[in-house]
This record gives sequence, structure tokens and C-alpha cells, in this order.
Amino acid sequence: MSRIHKLSGENKLHPLVQFQFDRTWFDELHSRLDKNGPWDDWTLFQLAVEAEQAQRVESFEELQSLRCLQDLQPMPHQIETARKVVHEMGGRAILADEVGLGKTIEAGLVLKEYMVRGLVRRTLILVPASLVLQWVRELNTKFGIPAVAQKRAHTWQNDVVVASIDTAKRDPHKDMLLSGDYDMLIIDEAHKLKNKKTSNYQFITQLRKKYCLLLTATPVQNDLDELFNLITLLKPGQLGGQSEFSSNFVVGKRLPKNEDQLQDALSGVMIRNRRGDGGIQFTKRIVRNVPLRLSPEEQALYDAVTAFVKERYEESGGDLSSMLSLVTLQREVCSSRDAVFLTLVNLFKKTSEDSPVRPKIWELVNVIKGIKANTKAEKAMELIRESDEKVIIFTEYRATQEYLLNFLRSHDMVAVPYRGGMNRGKKDWMMDLFRGRAQAMIATEAGGEGINLQFCSRIINFDLPWNPMRVEQRIGRVHRLGQTEDVKIFNLCTTGTIEEHIVHLLHEKINMFELVIGELDHILERFQKDDGSIEQTLAKLMLEAGGGADMLEKIERLGSSLSRIRSEVRSGSPSMPLGAVLDGIGRTVEVRP
Repeated sequence: MSRIHKLSGENKLHPLVQFQFDRTWFDELHSRLDKNGPWDDWTLFQLAVEAEQAQRVESFEELQSLRCLQDLQPMPHQIETARKVVHEMGGRAILADEVGLGKTIEAGLVLKEYMVRGLVRRTLILVPASLVLQWVRELNTKFGIPAVAQKRAHTWQNDVVVASIDTAKRDPHKDMLLSGDYDMLIIDEAHKLKNKKTSNYQFITQLRKKYCLLLTATPVQNDLDELFNLITLLKPGQLGGQSEFSSNFVVGKRLPKNEDQLQDALSGVMIRNRRGDGGIQFTKRIVRNVPLRLSPEEQALYDAVTAFVKERYEESGGDLSSMLSLVTLQREVCSSRDAVFLTLVNLFKKTSEDSPVRPKIWELVNVIKGIKANTKAEKAMELIRESDEKVIIFTEYRATQEYLLNFLRSHDMVAVPYRGGMNRGKKDWMMDLFRGRAQAMIATEAGGEGINLQFCSRIINFDLPWNPMRVEQRIGRVHRLGQTEDVKIFNLCTTGTIEEHIVHLLHEKINMFELVIGELDHILERFQKDDGSIEQTLAKLMLEAGGGADMLEKIERLGSSLSRIRSEVRSGSPSMPLGAVLDGIGRTVEVRP
């Protein structure tokens, strides 16, 4: 001890030595050992380690957002699509997957990834009005993204806003949006922007956005200019100028040239996954054609309408373009007397008072008065009562929809309508009622766009469109990713009418219900290039057929033509239409039904 005193030069202990003799820290250590360790709570320490591990980035290519999804397990093709958009396309892309493959999930993944990386905060999502709340629910529940539906002017101040494009482009909303900057813009059903002369296109062009996603299953419908307009909206100059694009890639409206170079150019901005490319198991489609014999009164109306329409066609000198309303009448007579009556009334109003056609229209109205029942409606009710499962009934006509609603309700069935003319709030209300207490939903063609009905697995096609693609689009509302049950499809077809021939054509001649949607699209594109649209072909065939046998012979020839095109499509015949070019680009993970 004396040595320490000498080293310090003082007659007292060095401070360091004093500290060494202070044992309070030692006593505190032992007291904490009796609890959870000397330094901290062990559970909190484990959580801290897990947090550090969760933040560790193994690779720049890795999608960080996948760690943040609690209630969603994306499919491989969706993950690969998101990775490609982020790392190869700079956040600007057309997501052109076929119907039912989850474009909304892909867009949500891309958005979440950019948000996690701190690259996106303000986001504007423009969708059809009927899909606004569907998008909000998906983003909130599946991605944890606090999206809100636009309702008031102040809503635009939120970070992630979902609205309809019609609302966004109106004053005073338009000026508010154009004065701001958006980190990301997402547009669903983007094929509606195909015409660059429309106010929608001009509005989107003026919006300031860093990243942009366009979602559409049909990036081109009528001609190649539509595709050029969409891509120019996304990445100006990707396909050169308008004249350069036309000279390099266009032969006709829908027929491209230099397909390999066009595919390369499109691959930099578009991703298209197809159902027929392998990988994902969809549930089965079980198709049942339900032949029905019309009552004598209904058959009399069908025969009278057919004779009336053919007579007008002959008077027009075979001018099909002047027969559109009458062809609609011919289609409606296979649906309901109510649809026919409405068209006849409108036709009567348009016909001059001294026209000899007016009395003939009233003759048809008198035939309608003799019809007291609807054979199809009674069969639909029978099919609904076969089980307790939910059923969606598709019809092309508003009048038929109203008739069916009243018919089912009069038989103590809870049914709700869904159609294009409804406002957003009513559509959401109808969808919630169908999901909850209603057993049946009756939807028109316009009402079927974009809605997801995986909780329903039974479809009744009350009447059949003359375009097979529209039948496929109906089925695609139900038969899509997330559907866990086999989908049962009932096609009501009246014997002795054009409807019977259409079912024969779709089901037996081209085997439509077993085709993947990409094949069907190619077949119809090729057919239209050679012969005009299938609706026009069927209308002309029906108007010019001499009788039942003649009609059947013409349908057989039409079916043989479609079968030949199907074989060429499957064998990869040269001079393929634009759909084949699109399906050759942006392929990610293969997807099979």
C-alpha cells in the first residue's frame, strides 16, 4: 500500500484504486443475473437480433416487399413480373397478362417495392369507377398500403389515392392533379386510352409522374396505332415516331411486319403472361349446354321476328350496315319478350308515320302480348335451386335483367342486379349483398368488366353473345386465380333458333371452352383478317340462310374455317396476327390452366 502512496505522490489512495475497491457495480450485476441477464431483457434482445436480420439485404435484385406481406403469397409469375419492372424497365411498364392472372397483384407488388425502398410516396391510381373500392381493399388488406378512395377535394392530399379517371379529369379536380407531382401513376383498364385524340389520353399525358404502370389484358383491339399510342404514353420514342413506326412495323391495321424487331422493342416496355404457358393450376371448367324447347307462343314470336328481319334485309338490297338494330332484334328474341318489346317500341318511334313497316311492327307487338311465360327463366330458376351455391346469370340486355330480377323475386329468391349504368356506391353495395345474403346476381355485359367473383363458382349464360371472346370474358370473372372450386358453366340454348347453331359452333366445332384465352384471341384475329368480324359473319349467314338445313350447312362451313385457323395457330403458322407477336414478348413464368 505504501508503494501506491509513493506513486501517487500523495498521502491518500489513487482514484483508480478507490474505484477498484467500490463493489456496488458487482452487487448490481448479481442482482440482475437473478432476472434476465446482466445487460437487458433476453426477449427484447432476441427481437432486436431478428429486426437486424430482417433489415439485412442479401442482394440488390431481391424484392424487399416480399418480407412485408402477411396475408398474401404471390405466384411465381407475379414476383418475376414485379422484379422485371423494377430492375429492367425502370418502373414504367404495360402489364398485359391475360384475364385472371393477377395484374392487380403485380401492380401492388411493384408499388410496395418502391415504397419499401423509399422511392415512392405520392401515388395516383386511376381505375373504372366500379373498381375503386376493390382496389382500395386489395391494397389495404393484401399489401398494407394505406390507400383511400377519392370522395372529397381534400382526399387528393393523401399519399395513395384511388379514383376513376372520369372524376380525375373533371374540374376542379383536374387542376389540382396537374399542379402536383406523382411518384407513381397506375392506370387499370388502360386500353381505354388507346385513342390519343380523347380527353382521357390528353389528361394522362399532362400528369407529371416518375413511375407509371398501365394494366390491360387487351393492349390492342382494332389496329396497331392503339398499341403505339399506349407505349408513347408510357415511354415516348420507344417505337420511334408515328411515321417511323408505321414504315418499320405496319402492313395493315392489325397485321405487323418485322415481327422479331417489334417483339424486341415491345419487350422493353411490356410483360404478358398467358394462361397457356405453364406453371399454375387453375380449377376445372365443367360446361353443360342446356337445350330448351320454346313454347308455341315463344316460337311464334321467334319465327315472326326472323321473317320481319329477313324481309327488311331484302328490302335494303343486302346492306348489312343498315341492319344493326334489326340484327339486335334477332338476338333479343332468344333472350326475352321484354327485350324485343323495348327494341320494337324504339323502332316504331324512328319509323315514319306513313311507312308500311309500322303496322308490321305492331303485329309483332300483338304476338308478344300472347306470351305468358319465359322458358329460359323457368330453367334458370330450376338450376339455381339445384344447390345452395351462389350463381351469376349473364345477359346482354337490360330489359331481360329487369325481367329476371322480378321473376326470381316473385319466386322468393334473393337476387341483385349489376350493370354498367350504376354509380360506384351502388355497384359496391350490390357486390356486398351478393357476397353476403343474395344467392343470385344478374349482370349485363357492361357490368362484368373488371369485377372479381372468385367466391362464386356457377355461371348461367342466359343468352349467348355472338362473339366467343365475350363469352370467355364472362367466364374469366369467375374462373381466375383465387378460385378454389371447379367452375360450372350452364349455357341456355333454345332449339330451332340461331342460338342452337352458335352453341354448336362454339362447343363442338372450335371447342371454345377448352381453349386457353390466347388461342381464342388468335383464332378470332385471324378470322377477322380473312373474313371480317365473327358477329358480322353470323348476322349475314342468318339473314341469307334459306331454312334450317341451309343454316346448318353454312354453320358447318364456318366451323370448318375456324377449325382450320385453330390448327394453324397451334402449329405456329407464319404471317401470324398481332396477338401472336404480343404473346411472344415479355414472357416470364409460364402459366397453364
